[in-house]
Amino acid sequence: MTHNTTANWTKRWTFILAATGSAVGLGNIWKFPYITGEYGGGAFVIVYLACILAVGIPVMIAEIMAGRAARANPVDAMLDLSAQAGAPKIWSIVGLGGVIGGLMILMFYSVVAGWALDYSWQSLTAAYHESSADTIEANFGALTGSFSRQWFWQTLFVVFTGGVIAAGVTGGIGRAVEILMPLLMLFLLGLLIYSWSVGEVGPSLSFMFTPDFSKLSTEAVLVALGHAFFTLSLGMGAIMAYGAYMPGEHSIGKTVMLIGALDTGIALVAGLAIFPLVFANGLEPSSGPGLMFVSLPIAFGQMPGGVIFGSVFFILVSIAALSSSISLIEPGVAWLEGHGIPRKLGTLLAAGIGWLGGIACIYSGDFFNALDHVTANYILPLGGLLIAIFVGFVLSRDRVKQEVAFESERYFALWHFALRYVAPLGILVVFLHSVGVI
Repeated sequence: MTHNTTANWTKRWTFILAATGSAVGLGNIWKFPYITGEYGGGAFVIVYLACILAVGIPVMIAEIMAGRAARANPVDAMLDLSAQAGAPKIWSIVGLGGVIGGLMILMFYSVVAGWALDYSWQSLTAAYHESSADTIEANFGALTGSFSRQWFWQTLFVVFTGGVIAAGVTGGIGRAVEILMPLLMLFLLGLLIYSWSVGEVGPSLSFMFTPDFSKLSTEAVLVALGHAFFTLSLGMGAIMAYGAYMPGEHSIGKTVMLIGALDTGIALVAGLAIFPLVFANGLEPSSGPGLMFVSLPIAFGQMPGGVIFGSVFFILVSIAALSSSISLIEPGVAWLEGHGIPRKLGTLLAAGIGWLGGIACIYSGDFFNALDHVTANYILPLGGLLIAIFVGFVLSRDRVKQEVAFESERYFALWHFALRYVAPLGILVVFLHSVGVI
């Protein structure tokens, strides 16, 4: 039985925006700028870009190629391609792992995205404007301690995500990313201009870009490798699902290079917009929820125009979260749709699972942390590793060459070598480091 999809992105740019939206998430805003400064500034950026080129981009090309070649959801794509290659059906576990991993990530991701929606509302209503640092810190504690508040905003976020998915590939996801991604870039540019006009630009540039090779430890290289892999949404079927909708005549290689450049560029601009505000208020640069929900509200609360630009920032964060969450749920919905379940019902099932898991995360911080740990340390790296091995070694070189359609033999040979040897080694190192072996 075939489960091929008839859905298609109408424009190459729609696919680029969708894949970039999948890649640009909370990590770009609250993690990447900080780790750049912490691990050697410009020196870290050089290592990170090398990791993107050697690990991230080769695997992303392989995922898109697999999805486009099979024109099916990740589970059936792996089944079809392994059958064509005369390989065991067990390879479908790569697609299934991605579907399950995406829903597991949605469970805790929707909770954090709910916090961003709560802070968007707080910013719009000037709730924390001119409050003391202690009050703002207590405010975040009050949010994370309130089941009803978190439940309300998490539910709203899952409804937004489900609404986009239910409307279909072109009418829902395509239309949403064509609106959301330009809006995200516009908001980020507005925030950057504001930040540079009222903040401390010098220390920020120094923190993020002054090359300090003494900080380039083994740990720094591992962090760069890990982030290069995770930032592109690899190993969870999202990019494979989107690849199934990519028109056949478009160059995968060029498209992926552009996605990688946009993802990195947005992360760097986010840092250049955030840290001038942090330094201007005498706050310590940090990452994670502390930066986003404590340090920045303190900065916005004290600065001119803080109500407006605080609102802009948290709406921007919510957009980034929504563009990512769409891709977390799509592989599962596409799989259900491929097996005869209508898209709206499939969306209800998948979003419902994500929503219930999110409620469990609100109840239990341990469950939240366990989901984060299992997906980041096991499901995604193993998924990416198996994709690299499957496309690099199981599929025939000629079939892969025909599907990827690089402009020159040299580019193909370089990519194929990176996919077979460099990327698996890099992912394996990340995996072994995350489980504490190295």
